Amino acid sequence: MHIWVDADACPAVIKDILYRAAERTQRPMTLVANKMLRTPPSKYIRALQVPRGIDVADSHIVKELKAGDLVVTADIPLAADVIAKGGHALNPRGEFYTTETIQERLALRNYLDELRGTGVRTGGPEALGNTDRKRFADQLDRFLARQGKA
Repeated sequence: MHIWVDADACPAVIKDILYRAAERTQRPMTLVANKMLRTPPSKYIRALQVPRGIDVADSHIVKELKAGDLVVTADIPLAADVIAKGGHALNPRGEFYTTETIQERLALRNYLDELRGTGVRTGGPEALGNTDRKRFADQLDRFLARQGKA
């Protein structure tokens, strides 16, 4: 099982949690972004810079993803693609996207995009708080424990 991180928009505090988890569980993890990333020295952690462009990082993750892999992303269309390929998608707030919830999340995302297209200000997500960080770390730990050692 490989951990993939949609790293362009992933908060630094979540990356730190992921770095520690990859080391602790000895799981391979790849951070994919369209900019250069600094990662701690580790044989389990690598950063991959992809060309700039819409959904280039997402497309790379989906192409390389194997069933059972974990993808950390807040990108709902990417999460839908991950689930369709048999992967697991976890957002930085500690919520797993599932086959049961992803269609509703896509519909809401599309609706809000339409509203923004008409000039309505919909606002963005709240800042990531301590509760979100803890929920993410707990969900990640439970998931990795269920997967067993690599």
